Amino acid sequence: MRKILFLSLLLSVLGFGELLAQPPVLGVDSTLVIEEGIASYYGRFFHNRKTANGEIFDMEGMTAAHKNLPFGTMIRVTNLRNGKDIIVKVNDRLPQNSKRTIDLAKGAARKLGMIQMGLAPVTISVLKPQGMARLMDYYEDDVPGSLRLRLYFEPIAVEKDTTVIFAWPDWAADFDSGG
Repeated sequence: MRKILFLSLLLSVLGFGELLAQPPVLGVDSTLVIEEGIASYYGRFFHNRKTANGEIFDMEGMTAAHKNLPFGTMIRVTNLRNGKDIIVKVNDRLPQNSKRTIDLAKGAARKLGMIQMGLAPVTISVLKPQGMARLMDYYEDDVPGSLRLRLYFEPIAVEKDTTVIFAWPDWAADFDSGG
């Protein structure tokens, strides 16, 4: 009896530990998400050098390099491992053949909680629906395949005939017709 009690207690503690180790449920508005992928960071080697848009790179800043997003675009980057999110400005370019989705300044990566690992799975989202509209105007019909741009202004309403769903069968009519 003691062995069974001990095993059940041990299993419940281990199971509870697993529940605590689960990543938090994120509250990111999925209508604003434009991309998912892997983030990395860069720092000391590029510190105080010019970025692709001409600004001087500050490794402790809240900036990022992206393959396609227009310079000056403000985006929310959410770490899918820990739920932390930051807002950064795109001011540099990643090479088109890069396997990474976004490269963050070291200061931004620190706030996102990814310095130790160096890489993190992330979602990238615009801050407001107007940001999505601006990107759609910017790209027109030439949207890069990695970006997911779409507008949702209002929920889609679907009209259904509920009388059919809640109608009771007419048993008497079936019996009267001999069926």
